[in-house]
Amino acid sequence: MYVVTPTHPGFDGTPRPERFDTVADLAVAYLDLLDTLDLKGVMVVGNSIGGWIAAEMALRDNHGRIGALTLLNAVGIHAHMKENRVVDPRTLAPAEVSQLSFANAQFRPDFASFSDAQRAAAVANQKTLAVYAGEGFTYDPKLRGRDCTG
Repeated sequence: MYVVTPTHPGFDGTPRPERFDTVADLAVAYLDLLDTLDLKGVMVVGNSIGGWIAAEMALRDNHGRIGALTLLNAVGIHAHMKENRVVDPRTLAPAEVSQLSFANAQFRPDFASFSDAQRAAAVANQKTLAVYAGEGFTYDPKLRGRDCTG
């Protein structure tokens, strides 16, 4: 058994191909990777935006590559009930995002201690995330209505 943990194109200083501008594009690319590696029964685990990508992968898995799906704190599906909606992090201060993201305070990043390079990398990642996530930013309004049974 082994684990593949890709860095999404455009994150952590990697280039983002112009043709990659939606979460669905990432899902298709990762399914192509599973095809290339000829993997079956794959457990896909996604957290946050990775959960959205994983959900898209499961819905598009025409070759039966995915055997299990685990979503952690996933975004992507718009909740109908207000109390279940995902908070848009663009509306929060960094400290608030950190508090909501890490229950244990010892794991919360201290943004004030970030170097200029770390801040620039975080800003670049957020800009890339905005491209992939689109106008809804935390959800795809069409995702809930998709049916994987065809």
